[in-house]
Amino acid sequence: MSLFSDPRWSEAAGHLPDYLGSHLRVSIAALALGLVVSLPLAILARHRPVLRGLMLAVASIVQTVPGLALLALFYPLLLALASLTFGWFGFDFSAFGFLPAMLALALYSMLPVLRNTITGLNGLDPALLEAAQGVGMTARQSLFMVELPLALPVIMAGIRTSAVWVIGTATLSTPIGQTSLGNYIFAGLQTQNWVFVLFGCVASAVLALAVDQLLALIENGFASRKWPRSALGGAGIAALVALTLTPMLARSSSSYIVGAKTFAEQYVLSQLIAQRLQGAGLTASTREGLGSSVIFEALAADDVDVYVDYSGTLWANQFHRTQILPREQLLSELSGLLAKRNITLFGTLGFENAYALVMPRKRAEALGIHSIADLAAHAGGFSIAGDYEFFSRPEWASLRETYGLDFRSQRQMQPNFMYAAVASGDVDVIAGYTSDGLIAKYDLVVLDDPKHAIPPYDAILLLAPSRAHDSALQAALQPLLGKIDITMMREANLRASGNDADSSPASVARWLAQRIGTH
Repeated sequence: MSLFSDPRWSEAAGHLPDYLGSHLRVSIAALALGLVVSLPLAILARHRPVLRGLMLAVASIVQTVPGLALLALFYPLLLALASLTFGWFGFDFSAFGFLPAMLALALYSMLPVLRNTITGLNGLDPALLEAAQGVGMTARQSLFMVELPLALPVIMAGIRTSAVWVIGTATLSTPIGQTSLGNYIFAGLQTQNWVFVLFGCVASAVLALAVDQLLALIENGFASRKWPRSALGGAGIAALVALTLTPMLARSSSSYIVGAKTFAEQYVLSQLIAQRLQGAGLTASTREGLGSSVIFEALAADDVDVYVDYSGTLWANQFHRTQILPREQLLSELSGLLAKRNITLFGTLGFENAYALVMPRKRAEALGIHSIADLAAHAGGFSIAGDYEFFSRPEWASLRETYGLDFRSQRQMQPNFMYAAVASGDVDVIAGYTSDGLIAKYDLVVLDDPKHAIPPYDAILLLAPSRAHDSALQAALQPLLGKIDITMMREANLRASGNDADSSPASVARWLAQRIGTH
């Protein structure tokens, strides 16, 4: 099979209208907002050294913040603001997806526009400004008829740089719920679908180059007074703006949104749920690659309708409970806690996906390590790796306190890379997942937790407040409850970690549906 005959290319192309349209929409909105703020500020500050220095310093500091962190910071800020507006004025707004992405990207766009506008205006020949004054022009007339037109090439260079930055950084908005070309990259990394990763990178690069060239046409047209060039560039930008309407026009307002976190199992389960809903005659789409806190708050705000979470994650992270309870008691108390947020715990899927410390079987046997208690004596000479969340989660604190663990070093990795790293000896221990099929693939062993430092992690279906009495949704999901055991889920996860057409989350979900007999 040649590279481009791989059916995953056609699958990737099928997502392009939605991903590209959404990516364009947030990028153009952010760039427009950045220009509306930056251009007046630059004009205001050009003759005020203190204000100019302060603005450029703040914009420069924003650039030093990693793009993903800047995007993520806006989500809790807007969530708190939405809560305040609801309490004070009786209305709120969605802090999920488009709004935090647009605001963060607008901030990211400001430095090139501010710097180039100030440089362009302050770099003009003073004799030209004196001539403008000499013919009786007012300051406003001089600005709009002489200074801005002459400084336009420098300003446009800043706008072009800003546009490329925004389009590139917008790929990082997926974890806060904004659909973008980053969906290809995040999904591809988690499921080792390198076709998706390559498709997303190429699409983002082509889009950035296309926008840059359209803006260059506008710039050259103004500079050479060849207005058809500027009109052509403007028509191209207008066509791109029209494309941003594609996802909104194509998506039904009655669609169910199925959420998924940032690892392969979640991608498979979200596809399984979406396929169940579609099989029942309902419209459904997935929103994937969301952080744990983001997806929970999105569900509570009705921005997501249903997703799979894990009892231990909610117990420890969302509700900050530290006591370790028996499984049934924990589920009962968790149901009550969720009810206070108007979230329905619809039921368990039948398997548990807990955090666990994992190491190569042969090495564990050679050292006589069978449990985390045994590991504690060796931890000082060992390195440990975990996913991006693990070392900031309560479970890690509980493990360290309960067993006195003190590792030589700790590293953060993509979840699917951790298993190969521990198998090859790059790290000694990983914080893996008990339902991961890679444990068997790499002949690893899960260390026992005799002191129960880690709570139960039953996979549970959660429904948004607006879906609490949705009989159609619940009837479609009912056949999934209690039907997926740990062996079945491990095999599904192992299939999803492959690198062929049958390893896509949608294909694995169809296989899983056949195994549990829901189709």
